[in-house]
Amino acid sequence: MIDGPVFPDALGGYRDRNNVGADFRDVRKGTGFEWVTPHTFRKTVATLLDECAASARMIADQLGHSRVSMTQDVNLGRRAVHSAVAEALSTFDPDQPLPPDQAGGGGQP
Repeated sequence: MIDGPVFPDALGGYRDRNNVGADFRDVRKGTGFEWVTPHTFRKTVATLLDECAASARMIADQLGHSRVSMTQDVNLGRRAVHSAVAEALSTFDPDQPLPPDQAGGGGQP
């Protein structure tokens, strides 16, 4: 187990986040990975935990969010369409309109 910073400053302490950001940008420059940011890693962790069926509360706790909605809105990737939903939509026939009580919109034109 690591006890202290993984990449310490010259005195062994924590590095200033602005310096880390600048160094990270320099390292990515010209690599084709300019799109990778620290947020990319956070989102990846959140999405992996989501795919492993961790609850939104557990994921929020891991990321340090007090509001689950923040985690869901900002860090969780969109899920693939559920196969049952895709199957239901594939049976829709545009030549056979739905009855007004099933069409949505409260029967309004």
